[in-house]
Amino acid sequence: MKKRYIILTIIICGLIALIAYRISANSKASSPKKAQATANIMGVEGQVLKAEKFAENLTLSGTLEANEEIEIRSEISGIVESINFQEGKKVSKGQVLFKVNDIELRAQLSQVKTAQQLASENQRRAKLLLEKQAISQEEFDVSNADFESARAQSDLIAAQLSKTTVRAPFSGTIGLRSISKGTYVTPTTPIANLVNTSQLKLTFAVPEKYVSRMEVGTVLTFTTSNSKEEHTAKIYAIEPQVDIATRTLKMRAIAENKEGKLYPGTFSNVTLPLTTVDDALLVPTEALIPIQNGKKIFVVENGKAKEVEVETGVRTDKSVRVLSGIKEGDTILTSGVMSLRNGTPVQVNLKN
Repeated sequence: MKKRYIILTIIICGLIALIAYRISANSKASSPKKAQATANIMGVEGQVLKAEKFAENLTLSGTLEANEEIEIRSEISGIVESINFQEGKKVSKGQVLFKVNDIELRAQLSQVKTAQQLASENQRRAKLLLEKQAISQEEFDVSNADFESARAQSDLIAAQLSKTTVRAPFSGTIGLRSISKGTYVTPTTPIANLVNTSQLKLTFAVPEKYVSRMEVGTVLTFTTSNSKEEHTAKIYAIEPQVDIATRTLKMRAIAENKEGKLYPGTFSNVTLPLTTVDDALLVPTEALIPIQNGKKIFVVENGKAKEVEVETGVRTDKSVRVLSGIKEGDTILTSGVMSLRNGTPVQVNLKN
């Protein structure tokens, strides 16, 4: 009987040892699989999409131009007698800029006026004789024509004489002169440039997709390449048709320049406001992946990366507005997206 209990005890101990061995073996076998599964999970960064207020602006390039600009020239030929402006200084409308010698024209005018007086007297006498029927109508007509010709000649010389004094057609700043006192000038001789810089025109072009949203009177902001100071301008004119070559619509805005900080010809960065959206979805630019027909983005679904094609809108410096494809509350992936594939297990580190 005692021998029987000993055998039963040995059998039970053997069964316990066998069970312990199998448990230990199974545990060792499953450990590498768990480690491998853990190793295949990719750590990425992401953020939960939240709708936010967004001012949709269009960023464009533009050029500042003078509101009024002309190249001063003389309408007649002659010797420059006097120069009445200083280079780079402001001049007023009607101010005398320079004068061409007019001695010959004055002499011609005196001669023509004398001939006009004689023709006038002859015409008066012919009229009296015609009334007395002492001369024919034809003779009177000849006398009258001589008078009208002399008067026209006098007016012509007087007009030429007035052109010897060149005046500023508008107020502005005059540039560097190309003549000196005593220079012989002709109508082809450039004298100087006159520029009105109290107001400047800002010329730029918008893509045709935004044409229907453009309106005269829209206020925009811009900065120049030589300063970060922000200036404002108002659109006052829009081209009536889209440029076929560039598929853009050209327009102009006017900007005040009372302090003279802006210069014509300067490159400008234009910010044109379009609309304000209260529930816009903005994603970081690094989250978007270009594809053949647009762009895609990765979102998290059940612990795995899922690629979604999206339609994008306006771009800012750091983010892009997404119009469709994702919704508020989705978790988008923002780092390591180029290494992801559809269905890749991910561990997301959420960032604000």
